Amino acid sequence: MKLSERIAYIDQTLNQMYPNPPVPLNHKDPYTLLLAVLLSAQCTDDRVNQVTPGLFELADSPQEMAKKSVSQINNIVRPCGLAPKKAQAIHDLSKLLNRNHRSQVPRTFEELETLPGVGHKTASVVMSQAFGHPAFPVDTHIHRLAQRWKLTSGKSVVQTERDLKRHFSKERWNALHLQIIYYGREHCSARSCYGLDCEICRTCFPNRKSKMQTKKS
Repeated sequence: MKLSERIAYIDQTLNQMYPNPPVPLNHKDPYTLLLAVLLSAQCTDDRVNQVTPGLFELADSPQEMAKKSVSQINNIVRPCGLAPKKAQAIHDLSKLLNRNHRSQVPRTFEELETLPGVGHKTASVVMSQAFGHPAFPVDTHIHRLAQRWKLTSGKSVVQTERDLKRHFSKERWNALHLQIIYYGREHCSARSCYGLDCEICRTCFPNRKSKMQTKKS
């Protein structure tokens, strides 16, 4: 199957399987989404969704969060891993939102990426899922599947993002990145398939015999 055929098949298949993919992190507004995505670094979405109700009960706005101590925040987010850094980032970014952004989450990549604990991937999720701006956040699932489907060289998540944006129309980016995440979790996980067993891998690469080893980002 040629690259163009793979792209069309993957796009159509994922859109049929997940026509309205929900955001996997529970949130109620851009601020709570920002905190949930920040907590998801090196942590599963399920774990984050277990932790955030307690965090948002403590404080669910920049104004209220800035009044809490780092220790209070840390006690709640500890199960997510890297808790001290994440707690400090949540406290500091809340103060910056109050001071520099009228307690609102900014709507540009440049401003988001100046916030403590917020890198390009976190900013991309917020821009796409909170504000509807076309973006293609690349997490471990997307990086893995893009390699298995030979949509990227896999040298880095930066390269993977660039390649996926080139292959798929901008109108599909926001939904497609979620669709790939769900497919990766349910059908083409890190410890199964290896590019051999799931429907998309079998269809796109029927003659593949060897397991695909994911190149780390």
